Amino acid sequence: MALDFLAGCAGGVAGVLVGHPFDTVKVRLQVQSAEKPRYRGTLHCFRTIIQQESVLGLYKGLGSPLMGLTFINALVFGVQGNTLRVLGHDSPLHQFVAGAAAGAVQCVVCCPMELAKTRLQLQAAGPARTYKGSLDCLAQIYRREGLRGVHRGMVSTLLRETPSFGVYFLTYDVLARALGCQPGDRLLVPKLLLAGGTAGLASWLSTYPVDVVKSRLQADGVQGAPRYRGILDCARQSYEAEGWRVFTRGLASTLLRAFPVNAATFATVTAVLTYARGDEARPALAQPSGL
Repeated sequence: MALDFLAGCAGGVAGVLVGHPFDTVKVRLQVQSAEKPRYRGTLHCFRTIIQQESVLGLYKGLGSPLMGLTFINALVFGVQGNTLRVLGHDSPLHQFVAGAAAGAVQCVVCCPMELAKTRLQLQAAGPARTYKGSLDCLAQIYRREGLRGVHRGMVSTLLRETPSFGVYFLTYDVLARALGCQPGDRLLVPKLLLAGGTAGLASWLSTYPVDVVKSRLQADGVQGAPRYRGILDCARQSYEAEGWRVFTRGLASTLLRAFPVNAATFATVTAVLTYARGDEARPALAQPSGL
């Protein structure tokens, strides 16, 4: 159990390092003004950030997801595994229920972490920056707005994470079974990477509009006066101002990020378990419910 947790954490770190630049682009595209858009699309946003802020600009807010990583992995894998045991046997439906339970519980850490990440990704570069880091960001928010401010966007995070984690574990389980992931298969690792990457795509597609609303709520008031009174008001105002396409803003960078992030995560988990256990790592990775 301890080794599986360590491997999961290492895989998560690899996933964050690979995927964070795409996440920065996604957030910038999601929250930019419709009247005066700063970026024309995903590639233009990438180029602009690098030109104006260097490559490091793509890694703004990195500390927040890295800090919360250990707790999130502990919650996700712990809750998912224990829920499966309580349900009695492994099945696609139980994978969905266990994944949804894990997604809901980890919001306790995920929501403040993403709030800090979003604020750091949007702040100006150089001496004019408001926050010195993730902890300083959360501390300032707490002093101004209390616990409610630190948990801003919690309901929308729950609405996103609960079904999306269910879809993730369900998709991964179904694909791993369909691909015939068995111990001793020479193509086991590529198959697991394919299953994990595809599951990541399905997970994001299932709840992406909710993610747009969450990002807007968490960024509300950072670059001007607050505009939204809640989830429904944010969704309504966004739709009236920009049409249905607003709920797909940043989707390209998100999907570009989803597959390599999951690939990096699974590759790292495989490497850690293979190094630590030798041949025993293969049977461990061949079980969909163990990931």
